[in-house]
Order: sequence, then C-alpha cells, then structure tokens
Amino acid sequence: PRLLSQFFYADERVSRVVAEINGLDAEMDPQQYLVLLNQLHLSQSHLLAVIERIMEECIPTQRHSRDYLVKFPEELLVDNLGNHMLFAAECLLAGTFIDLEESDSVQLRPQARNLLCSLELVRTVLREQSLSQPSTYSEAVRAVLVQFDRLFAEFELSYVSSLVAVKSPEEIYRQQEIIVLFCETVERALRLGYLTQEMIDGYEPLLMFTIPRLAIISGLLIYPEGPLSLEQSPEQMSRVFSPFYNLLKKIR
Repeated sequence: PRLLSQFFYADERVSRVVAEINGLDAEMDPQQYLVLLNQLHLSQSHLLAVIERIMEECIPTQRHSRDYLVKFPEELLVDNLGNHMLFAAECLLAGTFIDLEESDSVQLRPQARNLLCSLELVRTVLREQSLSQPSTYSEAVRAVLVQFDRLFAEFELSYVSSLVAVKSPEEIYRQQEIIVLFCETVERALRLGYLTQEMIDGYEPLLMFTIPRLAIISGLLIYPEGPLSLEQSPEQMSRVFSPFYNLLKKIR
C-alpha cells in the first residue's frame, strides 16, 4: 500500500518496456514495436499517476498553481493530459513533432529538456528512497518534487498556449457571465412554471434544448445589458456567441 513501493514497481515497468523497445528492430517487426509503444504509453501514464499521488502526500502545500487550466479549451481537460505533455516533450527533443511551428518548437525545446531531466532525477531519487526508507520522504525528495511540479506546470502552459488559442482573463469572465445567465434563466423558468424540478432532477433530455433557448431569449430581452447585449460589438462578446452576432439580432 505504500506509495513509494507502488512507484518502485511502476518505475520497473517503464524501464523494462524502454529496454525492450531499445533492443527491437522496428523495421523488422513493426507490429511488435507498436505493441511496445502502447505498453510504454500505459506504463508511463501509471508512473505519472503514482508520482502525482506522491506529490499530493509529500508536498501538498508547495504545489505549483494550476489555475491556468481554466484558460484551456474544455476538450483538452482530460484525465491523461499529463501523459500527453510528457509525450510532447519527448517528441520535441527528438525533433519529430509536426503540429507546432518551428519557432515555437525552438522556444519549447529547452523547457522540454529541463522537464525530462527533472523527471529522470525524480525517478532516481524516489527509487533510492523506496529502497532505503519507503515510509518517509527526505528533504532531497521534497526538493526534486517541487522542482518537477514547477517545470511540468510551466511546460504545460507554454506548450498548450503554442498549440491552441487559450482563453484570456476577459474571455473567462465573459463565460462566467454566461454561466450566471443560464442559472438565472433556470431559476426564472422554474418560478414561471416553464420547467419543473422533477425535469431537472430526472435529467429530462428536452432540457438540453430548452434551457439554452430560454437563456438566449433571456439574454436578449430580459437582461439586455448582460453577456448577450447587442449594444456591444461582436469582439466584445464571448467567443461562445460572437460568431452568431447577426443571428442574435434576427432572434431579438
């Protein structure tokens, strides 16, 4: 049950798969190469998950802020985002990344190198700790974990910012206003009898169409100075609705 013991075996699996990949001729056996790559992906994902749990236990008050995640598009916020970051860093160092502009790759490569070196240091220190004192964390362990956590967060933000358009603070605020509009719309619809609490509690499928439609009407007519105000330019609206500026005028 000890996390350091779990780390030891997770680290062993990663090392074993890497050794198998290094000893395989990918051109002679491409099928086996793909199988091993998948095993590497899964074993690295498990290793990172154990390291994450160790950091939560060892340095809970020293973790680097992850508030920047609110800027990311929702489709990127998946459980294995960390493993994608590690894979991206490895590809950047190997020069095999094709989704980024060369200028972005050049800027990100030093961060990727620092991150991977820090991960190797974490693996070394945690492995030594798991073999000597598996029930405690030394100051050396805490120091390398703090550094790794910071480098990981910095690379994650820089990499995603290079790959997609992240939300600005203004856009985040505008989307929060839309959330408030939807909440106030539901409250008003319940009060007027357009919806029932039973429909909401039972996840009535029609609500997926009804609530957004009611919210648009509310935003245009009942709260005309809110986030759907057409007195502002499309550029001042949230990206959720700005492409439909002319359509919103027709609806109003």
